[in-house]
Amino acid sequence: MTPGEFSRGVERIVSERSLTPLETVELEANGLRFFALAAGPADGLLVLLLHGFPELSRSWLHQLPALAAAGYRAVAPDLRGYGRTERRGPYDLRTLAGDVAWLVRALGRERAIVCGHDWGGAMAWAAATYAPRVVERLVVLNCPHPATLARELLVNPRQLLRSRYMLAFQLPWLPERLLARDHAAAIARALRGGAYRRDAFPRDELEPYREAFASPDAAAAALGYYRAAFRGGGSFGRDARTRPVAAPTLVVWGVRDRFLGLETIAPEKMAPWFAPGNAPAVVLVPEAGHFVQNEAPDEVNRAILTWLAETARR
Repeated sequence: MTPGEFSRGVERIVSERSLTPLETVELEANGLRFFALAAGPADGLLVLLLHGFPELSRSWLHQLPALAAAGYRAVAPDLRGYGRTERRGPYDLRTLAGDVAWLVRALGRERAIVCGHDWGGAMAWAAATYAPRVVERLVVLNCPHPATLARELLVNPRQLLRSRYMLAFQLPWLPERLLARDHAAAIARALRGGAYRRDAFPRDELEPYREAFASPDAAAAALGYYRAAFRGGGSFGRDARTRPVAAPTLVVWGVRDRFLGLETIAPEKMAPWFAPGNAPAVVLVPEAGHFVQNEAPDEVNRAILTWLAETARR
């Protein structure tokens, strides 16, 4: 296949994504019941899609059909504590990496392409550290390596200012009540107001998120990720230095991110966490923000599909 033929094939897959039906599945993994959306042939190469905060499996509605149309088996779970998945901790990165490994096994596979955004990206980084045999390739959207982010919060005043909400989340009981009140109106504001392209979240698309976060218990489960990170995140940095990422890696970044600075994925800041000779590919999406897969779905799908095809030929 010539480069031109390949490019036209990717464009066709991107344009036909809405034609693929989605499935709902339930999985038992790492002691929890997980709800997930899925698409694509049962024997296709597995792509596990991990959402962020304050999101759900439906955050990948644009990617599931595109991956399925390209022949992949794409599965997007509600993460531990979110949506229709059981609300039970702990929420530390080692446990979350275990969720990734057990989800792959629950889907009848030994390895998967692990793709994560925001907190799902942190899970993906953690899986590449703690469960490297499971991670065939790694795709991360708008999430720096957690050890890099931890350092930036200490030395980068601009990043500390961007991440001040994380500090507020450390308060007991109050944040979950504020997030849940008025039918989780704060969740709608976080999604739409946090996006550079606000049309990515029309009113009818915001309703499922509001419904999912409308109780303090549901909001508290999602906040558990932030609270666990502040209470025991230092150990991950030590582990990541001794277990560098060996999987081929793609980082896709919406440049207009309000919460995470582009400097957090500077090559010199990512290099310490990668095995020798393994440098990540980086694709910048200029006119998109933090929720890049919803704000610029065609660009994201094109970047992922192109990189997956290129790395498969190596």
